[in-house]
Amino acid sequence: MRETVGFLLNDTARLFRRAFNARTRDSGITALQWRLLSYLKRYEGIRQGPLADLIEVEPITLSRMVDRLAEAGLVERRADPGDRRAWLLYLTPRAREQMGAMQRLTDALTEEAIGGLTPAERAELIRLVRHVRCNLSRRDAIDTTEREETKEAL
Repeated sequence: MRETVGFLLNDTARLFRRAFNARTRDSGITALQWRLLSYLKRYEGIRQGPLADLIEVEPITLSRMVDRLAEAGLVERRADPGDRRAWLLYLTPRAREQMGAMQRLTDALTEEAIGGLTPAERAELIRLVRHVRCNLSRRDAIDTTEREETKEAL
């Protein structure tokens, strides 16, 4: 069996998630929750809908995740002053404290994963994976645009 790039990337991501989840079991934070918290740190005050799009989950899935993180004291919802039906999401001080430890754990896991690569190889790996991601993101954007244009034509 020949391993394709897609298979290798997907399998590597699965192994990363499994290793991450094993290391964070005591914290109660899963890899997907860590991804949500990381995006929230970058885009604090974002609405739930756009955040669901960013992490590529259904809005109801994100809502449940936010419920769990809010119960854990890591995320808080605040009413959107521009739309009383919408919620804006923020990290709590407790989340900020915990994120430092989680980032160190993530850094150690990444170091383990790319151990044995030279600095130049590491930089090249990052460049190549970003290029693949960009190609796929652009294609998704093009496919969406084409679908919307087709709908309008009908």
